[in-house]
Amino acid sequence: MIKTKNQYINREISWLRFNERVLQECADKQVPLIERLRFLGIFSNNLDEFFKVRYATVKRIFEAGKTGKSVLGGETAKELLAEITDIVIKQQTKSLRILASIEKELESQNIFIVQETELTEKQAIFVKDYFLQKISPLLMIIILNDLTRFPTLKDTAAYLAIKMLLKSDGKVLEKGISDHKRYALIEIPKGIDRFVVLPKEGNKDFIIMVDDMIRYCLKSIFTMFEYQSISAHMIKITRDAELDMDNDLSKSFIEKLSTSVQHRKIGDPVRFVYDKSIGKDTLAFLRDKMNIADTDSVIPGGRYHNRRDYMGFPSLGRKDLLYEKITPLPVEGVCMEGSLLDQIAKKDFLQHTPYHTFSYITKFLKEAALDPRVKSIKITVYRLANNSQVAVSLINAVKNGKQVTVQIELQARFDEEANIQYAEQLQAEGVKLIFGVPGLKVHSKICVIEREEEEGIKRYGFISTGNFNESTSRIYTDYTLFTANESILKELNKIFDFFETTYKINKYKHLVVSPHYTQNIFEKLIENEIANAIMGKPAYIKIKMNSFTSYKMVDKLYEASRAGVKIQLIIRGICCLVPGVKGMSENIEAISVVDKFLEHSRLFVFCNEDDPKIFISSADWMTRNLDYRVEVGCPIYDKNIKKELLDTFDISWKDNVKARIFNKEQDNAYRRNRNGKLRSQFAKYDYYLRKLKSQ
Repeated sequence: MIKTKNQYINREISWLRFNERVLQECADKQVPLIERLRFLGIFSNNLDEFFKVRYATVKRIFEAGKTGKSVLGGETAKELLAEITDIVIKQQTKSLRILASIEKELESQNIFIVQETELTEKQAIFVKDYFLQKISPLLMIIILNDLTRFPTLKDTAAYLAIKMLLKSDGKVLEKGISDHKRYALIEIPKGIDRFVVLPKEGNKDFIIMVDDMIRYCLKSIFTMFEYQSISAHMIKITRDAELDMDNDLSKSFIEKLSTSVQHRKIGDPVRFVYDKSIGKDTLAFLRDKMNIADTDSVIPGGRYHNRRDYMGFPSLGRKDLLYEKITPLPVEGVCMEGSLLDQIAKKDFLQHTPYHTFSYITKFLKEAALDPRVKSIKITVYRLANNSQVAVSLINAVKNGKQVTVQIELQARFDEEANIQYAEQLQAEGVKLIFGVPGLKVHSKICVIEREEEEGIKRYGFISTGNFNESTSRIYTDYTLFTANESILKELNKIFDFFETTYKINKYKHLVVSPHYTQNIFEKLIENEIANAIMGKPAYIKIKMNSFTSYKMVDKLYEASRAGVKIQLIIRGICCLVPGVKGMSENIEAISVVDKFLEHSRLFVFCNEDDPKIFISSADWMTRNLDYRVEVGCPIYDKNIKKELLDTFDISWKDNVKARIFNKEQDNAYRRNRNGKLRSQFAKYDYYLRKLKSQ
């Protein structure tokens, strides 16, 4: 193995480069104006989660007195913490410039985001009334000066830090210091929309943020103080989101997890963001009282934080400033009106959301719940939608006498509380629940049912790359294979057996299952391509994933590249592999597509002497997916589906509008060429539309 300084890209830095691609969407004038604001919200939300999880992990390594070089790609934890902070400060500064530019463009469209100092008399009356009726009852206000213990700030909240200069000097403290300053905190309420639409004036729309409504009404909040001046600046703290489970044997797993989720809210701080125009004395007071350490990332920001709320920026009925909504298409040759199970018995079919409607999954489960011949349903659940039709169908099935088994992953990050609620609801209705495998997360997306037919018990099922979630299916790209292939479905049953008898490790001829087999199987497939390339036979690998961080698999692709295997990678997020390096990865090209939809599907193609072996999977090539999760990959045997998957990969690969190139410079350069413009997500919809018209 050739060793080079640029052998790997650090995963944390690569993740920040991915979020930079999201920020590029905010600046891209091809993106509708309001959608650009919403991408700003996604950028901010991503950053929040990054600090809660990844930055917090690196900080723990540093505080444990370890360098972390072996797991951090050659950098020490201390160096990496400083580099992350530097990159984030630059990205935050850039995001503020982009936001200012978007606001100017909104004004050209007669949409004005106004501050408290810009209100007309009519608007001021509206704001005062709105504040009294909807905001004031929800406000949490804390006077800080006389507290012996500083309050614990929530990591999901934003606060206005208030400083008042009193008219009188007040009492004299030690060393003659006056206490004429008063400090307070106001928590921005979460139970109401952050953006409030003011009464329209002519053809002009006006929007004000709740923060500025509070600023406008400060006088009515602090009537008990006689102050000569008052200021309000926003601050936000981000906390470590690691769950620490206690060992109390008297508690159920749900009780332990519920307690741990609550403790997360008071985890150690890892990031402190403040309005850069705040007074130095106020900032010093807060940092001192909050014990903000030097190892915490301290980020000067703009006037507003929790910018994830921009994801909910009001549409104002301006369809011209939004992406045109697509109508999800039916799958070619599959009728929603007849029995879906009978159609699956005849042939496999592939659902590719959001281009195809998610309704095939809900139709499948509803039919299984009602069909008297269906005896059992087994399914894994990772993230469900609010008011999930999937959950309703499973409960309906129980009420119709079916045996329903649900493996629910309670530790799906940031969905723990929702999954606990669903678990309790399902359990109360008689669903048999399995709460995971000790030491492993269950990330597989599988379902199998058993139906009594004339020939005996027949199985039907589906295997997906994404969650069974109606809401995210509108914006996440995912493949779901529906099949009655008995060989595959028997092996799916083995996985459910493993959930209940975890010491029993099964063998699989068809499925690619983590933690025991995924890495080994894919390594053998790569080795087969290497052998073919050495013998002068056709050899290529095409992979589409969310993230690629496993150094072992990176090294394996480097080995394949040196043997002459042509490799194409489409990686949405983190990519630790460095493509295009002579003598190491010169036969590897890698791109990232960030656009209207979130690229979530995972696809693996191996040339196999021009008889491609193709798999869809729930697993990325990350250490956690290969070694610490239950993941399921499925081979594709149907020739038509194989062609469809190769076609859609090829469309993504040819993208020269929204594709960015991975390179050692990590500069997120757009791929540009002389070919006609091809925007892959729009082209895929057209591809499926043409298939329907030709049937």
